Amino acid sequence: MKLTFGFTPCPNDAFAFHALVHGLVPAPFEVDPVLLDIEELNQRAAGAELQLSKLSFGAAAAAGDRYRLLRSGAALGHGVGPLVVAREPGSLEEAAAGRIAVPGCETTAFLLLRLAAQSLGDVVELRYDRILDAVAEGELDAGLIIHESRFTYAEHGLVSVADLGEWWESDTGLPVPLAGIFARSDLEPGLVDQAESAIRASVEYAFANPDASRDYVRSLSHEMSDEVCAAHIALYVNSSSVDIGDEGMSAIDRLLGRAAAAA
Repeated sequence: MKLTFGFTPCPNDAFAFHALVHGLVPAPFEVDPVLLDIEELNQRAAGAELQLSKLSFGAAAAAGDRYRLLRSGAALGHGVGPLVVAREPGSLEEAAAGRIAVPGCETTAFLLLRLAAQSLGDVVELRYDRILDAVAEGELDAGLIIHESRFTYAEHGLVSVADLGEWWESDTGLPVPLAGIFARSDLEPGLVDQAESAIRASVEYAFANPDASRDYVRSLSHEMSDEVCAAHIALYVNSSSVDIGDEGMSAIDRLLGRAAAAA
């Protein structure tokens, strides 16, 4: 039996799920990996195309009853939030009032921006890896960045004007819930439990064997330096990736509650 499993080609996901994809941990199924940008995965959730899928918590409400959250495989923690960058120093309000690029309107990053900013100007959706160039070249006034862009924006001559993760943590005292792994609701409960266990085992294998996924990570992130890949993994894969935990669940509930109130 095979299950389709959608996740991103980013270093953190390649690191965390390498063992599951390559049959290195026990599972009563094989996975058919579907590697897509997080916003593409969010959009596919509307049609429930994938049996297992990484989804932004910002898209969880839209996914509705089609998916249920698993406790393992999440991207959640402290110091992991998205940044707003621009060519010149300024305030979040100034950056948000102009033409600002976002990596997708269903991403948690955009949800945090909507919650933190008083108002938004002209919002332009761009794939996350195009945002830095668009801002640096003057096509847009500011950009909302995620993934490895937080490690490379200075190389593009840009400055950070707001850390939305810091804003969230100071406001709530909770970690930043970015994305989680979800199982399609039509899967048998027993199979969902087995999938959750297999994903947990894959993350634990990654921590126990940190070099095992090196070639897989590099094959999917060949344009990144080894240093950026390592920093990416260290930031986004942590104890919450093994199990979200009670504090993590509280953070998710708080985020979704605020999203509903702001809708």
